[in-house]
Amino acid sequence: MTEKEIRKLLMEQQDTKFRDFQSGLIPGEGGMNMIGVRTPALRSLAKALVKKDDIGDFLSDLPHEIFEENQLHAFIISEVKDYDLCLEEVNRFLPYVNNWATCDQMNPKVFGKKGNREKLLSQIKLWLKSKETYEIRFGIRMLMCFFLDEDFDPKYLKMVSKIRSEEYYVNMMIAWYFATALAKQYEATLPLIEAKTLSPWVQNKTIQKAVESFRVSDERKTYLRTLKV
Repeated sequence: MTEKEIRKLLMEQQDTKFRDFQSGLIPGEGGMNMIGVRTPALRSLAKALVKKDDIGDFLSDLPHEIFEENQLHAFIISEVKDYDLCLEEVNRFLPYVNNWATCDQMNPKVFGKKGNREKLLSQIKLWLKSKETYEIRFGIRMLMCFFLDEDFDPKYLKMVSKIRSEEYYVNMMIAWYFATALAKQYEATLPLIEAKTLSPWVQNKTIQKAVESFRVSDERKTYLRTLKV
């Protein structure tokens, strides 16, 4: 499908009041135009479009001009069932991702399959070494999504703790990752927080997010508050 055809489908779902509201929530979207399409509609459209043989035309037509085209692109990629093809599409799209919302919407289901996680981990390490804000953010998010449960290893915490960035959206993702790690892997994560391994801003934001989490006990929250810098 061409970008023109996709845009016509998006315009059919336009909600101008939502567009005006959403435009104030997503700084850093590069001045892209917004149509105003709600997320459930985008997800539903993505599930229908991923089945079309010619959807590759849209996925290869980069960069997109409309915010919702990027959002739709992220949702379509998330529905691709073949690991290698999905990874190829993610790596092709990531250089054009210019805001946190599009970055965080990409959550490929195929990446979470047990047989694919080892391969994914090798790719995550490459993303973490990138100089691009949203490649780093995406890599950390994949560690958070797929490697804080049965495939957890404390060495992943150290990988993320070594990242130093001046970028707000990288540092927010590091804090989100460690707050989630405190909720899921408290005993393994706490020593890094106690040692104040993270940058001061990330340390404090991590603790703030952990304290706000319903998954962290009140007793642990009280102690975490003492570790602010």
